[in-house]
Amino acid sequence: MKVPQRVGVMGGTFDPVHLGHLRVAEEAVEELQLDTLLFVPAAVPPHKSGKAILPFAHRWEMLRLATEKHPRFMVSDIEQRLPGKSYTVLTLRKLSEAYGDAAQLFFIAGLDAFLEMDTWWHFHDLFRLSHLVVLRRPGYHESEMLGFLRERVSSLYAYDGADACYRHPRLFPVHCLSNTWLDISSTRIRQLAKAGKSVRYLVPAEVMHYIEANRLYGGVEYFENRTAAPREPYGQRAE
Repeated sequence: MKVPQRVGVMGGTFDPVHLGHLRVAEEAVEELQLDTLLFVPAAVPPHKSGKAILPFAHRWEMLRLATEKHPRFMVSDIEQRLPGKSYTVLTLRKLSEAYGDAAQLFFIAGLDAFLEMDTWWHFHDLFRLSHLVVLRRPGYHESEMLGFLRERVSSLYAYDGADACYRHPRLFPVHCLSNTWLDISSTRIRQLAKAGKSVRYLVPAEVMHYIEANRLYGGVEYFENRTAAPREPYGQRAE
């Protein structure tokens, strides 16, 4: 079996996965020439502590249904297998160990989340473990990235216009992805499903049928994510 050389990593709660997630993943695969893109659902997301979150098994199954026919999409349960909260640095370390030195990781995050990475647990290590791929977000501008990088990470970052990325002599590059922004949110989908309204064309058909068959988002299937005490600050992930 061929070991992937360029591996995208897309984390989040995926509660539920929707077409916006999938379209961004498709564009990342094409633009960055990824061999594989891993969807990594958070098991115990730190920034969701105390909020109602669908159990991991449901979120995992919806991701599996949404991605199973794509030749380069995979779903990883690594954060379910790791103890404690789902810290990105720990996830990337484990993935780096699993894939070995031959592979390059590409961690995908929205621009809003990127500009808050200095609140993440051991955030400087992110730039030593993986390429970072930053997605466009409404209300934010790419020009904010360089200031953040130089002030919070290293003054040696410089923009490379030929490859649309910020380069550093020792750390991994930070890429800007010209992604299509679809105004779809998991929050809105949950609200519609709870009200008994259609979520068609917001999620893949398989996911819509799964939500309907399991009567999700009506309040019964939720649990309160209060089991683990917070350890250290962690950045937001896009839903």
